Amino acid sequence: MNPIRINLLPHRQQKKARRQRMFVILAIAAAVAGLGVVGAGQMYLLQAKENQVKRNQFLKDEIAKLDQQIAEIKQFKEKSNELLARKEAVEGLQTNRGEAVQLFEEIARRLPDGLYLKSVKQSGDNIALSGFAQSSARVSSLMRNLDEAEMFNAPTLVEVKAATVGKQRVNEFSMNLRITRKAPPEAEKPAPPAKAAKDGKGGKT
Repeated sequence: MNPIRINLLPHRQQKKARRQRMFVILAIAAAVAGLGVVGAGQMYLLQAKENQVKRNQFLKDEIAKLDQQIAEIKQFKEKSNELLARKEAVEGLQTNRGEAVQLFEEIARRLPDGLYLKSVKQSGDNIALSGFAQSSARVSSLMRNLDEAEMFNAPTLVEVKAATVGKQRVNEFSMNLRITRKAPPEAEKPAPPAKAAKDGKGGKT
């Protein structure tokens, strides 16, 4: 025969105790869930921060590479410009060397007797001559000779004055003239294409 059990605790107190236990369990579960959400949020933020730091470092590295490439391009351009300048200087020296030889030959051919030069200075297209002559007429003769040369233009007398060379009385002179540059021939323009004859429509017979 089963023994009869009698619950001596009041029914309301048991129900209240169960509710309190359930509240404590739910509160603990909510706290754990909250901590989990906070922890997950912290992990996400840390991961996002780490990714951003990596991206920033990648951008810095790429910018440094670009700066280096720009510096190399700038250096290459400077070297290229320097080489071009040297090339132009060499070409100019070659041109001037041939022109200087022609210039001295032309002046020497135009010198009259009784006159000699002590200096010939060239600055661009301008030439300054100075020398000694036995008379002013020989200076005038030199100016006429230079004016007749195709290579020179506009000889201008700067000064004529009496001077003594050794024991001889001479005329010291200085003059300026310009080199005549021949303009390069213009490139021949291509002839305009002939207009195509318009085909006339024949009338009906």
